[in-house]
Amino acid sequence: MLNRTLGALPVVLWCWTSRTPDAPAQARTALRCALDELGYDGMLISDAVLAVSEFVANASEHAVGPYELRLRRIADGVICEVEDRDPRMPRMPVFPAQEPFSPAEEHRGGGLEDLCALLSERGRGLHIVHELTKGAWGFRIRRGTKTAWLALPAAPRDPLRSS
Repeated sequence: MLNRTLGALPVVLWCWTSRTPDAPAQARTALRCALDELGYDGMLISDAVLAVSEFVANASEHAVGPYELRLRRIADGVICEVEDRDPRMPRMPVFPAQEPFSPAEEHRGGGLEDLCALLSERGRGLHIVHELTKGAWGFRIRRGTKTAWLALPAAPRDPLRSS
């Protein structure tokens, strides 16, 4: 059904508010089902779901709702969007040329306290999104809203793809 309705205009998969319990988990479920229906599989779904989960968590924690998770078809794939009502652009992290996820040297080999410090590090979410999407993501600000988006290539088993 989603394959027939997904076009250039976005299809809303899920809406939530600041009071919705466990919003990232619900968004993951909605997106996983939609991408499966569109013909995606395997690691592409897993990577997209993890990246969008980060967008949803960031929107829920740092921005004003209500929020929307949407999909829309483009010529060579699908765009997944998470929109919130905060028109401010997030602070963009500096993306290192290599090893973005290695622990800080001061947290190596120091026992339980340093392990807990390492595991509680924050601010890696957009680095993860960048790695999972191979850089095919960004933000758009329009009419008092902010939209985080990521691009997915055409699904290998999309029944509506032209042969």
